Amino acid sequence: MQQIATSSIQTEPLEKVLPQNLKPIEALPLDPCYAGLSDPYLTPVAPTPLPQPRLVHFNEALAAELGIDTGDQALLDILSGNRPWPAYAPVASVYAGHQFGNWVSQLGDGRALTIAEIRTPAGERVELQLKGAGPTPYSRGSDGRAVLRSSIREYLCSEAMHALGIPTTRCLSLVASPQPVQRETLETAAVVCRVAPSFVRFGQFEFFYHRGEHAQLAPLADHVIAQHFPHLADQADRYARWLEEVIERTASLIAQWQTVGFCHGVMNTDNFSILGLTLDYGPFGFMDAFRQHHVCNHSDYEGRYGYDSQPLIGQWNCSRLLQAMLPLLSDNQEEAADIVTAIYERYSPAYSREALRRWADKLGLREVREGDASLIGRLLSLLHYGKSDFTRSFRHLSRVRTDSDAPAMGVREEIADLQAFDAWDAEYRARLRAEQNTDDAARAARMNRVNPKYVLRNHLAQAAIDRAMTGDDSEVATLMRLLSRPYDERPEMERYAAAPPDELCHLEISCSS
Repeated sequence: MQQIATSSIQTEPLEKVLPQNLKPIEALPLDPCYAGLSDPYLTPVAPTPLPQPRLVHFNEALAAELGIDTGDQALLDILSGNRPWPAYAPVASVYAGHQFGNWVSQLGDGRALTIAEIRTPAGERVELQLKGAGPTPYSRGSDGRAVLRSSIREYLCSEAMHALGIPTTRCLSLVASPQPVQRETLETAAVVCRVAPSFVRFGQFEFFYHRGEHAQLAPLADHVIAQHFPHLADQADRYARWLEEVIERTASLIAQWQTVGFCHGVMNTDNFSILGLTLDYGPFGFMDAFRQHHVCNHSDYEGRYGYDSQPLIGQWNCSRLLQAMLPLLSDNQEEAADIVTAIYERYSPAYSREALRRWADKLGLREVREGDASLIGRLLSLLHYGKSDFTRSFRHLSRVRTDSDAPAMGVREEIADLQAFDAWDAEYRARLRAEQNTDDAARAARMNRVNPKYVLRNHLAQAAIDRAMTGDDSEVATLMRLLSRPYDERPEMERYAAAPPDELCHLEISCSS
């Protein structure tokens, strides 16, 4: 397997590389639809060169999907911002947003640049974006850099979420530099190359709506529909039908977050993808000990974005998007308001359906029946009461048997109130038997395909960060391999499935990145 030509630490070859026709950068087909929007949506801006770039990790599987030849001599320079993508002028996007519920009228890509739009060998259009490539007109006085600490977290988590089957932006590369960057402490710089079909966010529509520039809404909406919702392009009510899909995608995404115990941390409207992708990994966290009110971001002093608040915040963010789209829905304000209300009301049932179905899958149930919501709710209450490990508890549920009333070993060790759990377990077994769901081995296999063995726990990410800061990138590579197969039993990696030691249970993550 060819490697990026550089003297830095190299990535290890993949165990299996997707068969693709790989091409050097200049031979990849460009498709600059987004850049074609130009002003007032985008501003051309060149990246700031990154001194002494070191390749921390390169995602060869994703490169194969994109059709990129990893032996291209120019690749490291392009991915560090030291050389432009051939025949493409990088751009930064303008947007606004509600941050922690407060309106902020001017935001934008303050440290991110779209550096290319290409067609993959499969014919899919994707955008590549450098995060941490220096200041833009939207940096608001900041340095436009990202630090190695937060860049490792985003790089690992975006690929971990992809492997879990959760819609997300992805990462192609992670490049580090000794360049100092001041945050809460003095850190060092890094650049991540992010990949997605689109990085358009709710806040881009909010920006033009609140400025009264309503004529700018339709071109942006039409771009999104043409590229990502083409089945709606010729419909007279395309904007309403499109927003219905956006709201339902958003509801589905958050249901998926909830059922893997993922907390985003900064659910501002400018961090919400118009495609329903997980976007902008900052102070996120997969819960260890389950707490309904868990807050992963220590900068979130009021707990606005806590675990149990995420579904409602998602709905509130959708309401902000819908408000911004009122001018597109009807010239009659009352009619537009009625359309928005009808679309808004699709969120709750869409979320409930998706969440209940996914919780049922995690319990190995073949179908959703009356009473299942109560069964699931009581299990979550037991986990909350005992601060039980979320990931381990659900993984161990596959050990419950219907051919025996013996105590459920494995999961029982995670529970504090054993009497209450045993009563719940008896009801759970009765529920399984009621649908003739008594092939324990088959059910366990199904459950282990939806209840991950491994997630990116904060202490695991921190261990990789600590090593990388000394120049040892091996733990980043190890976690990438591990998290690419989160559902597999891997006895040699068992320690990565363990709950964190007591001294690492309360690692605090902030918005500083």
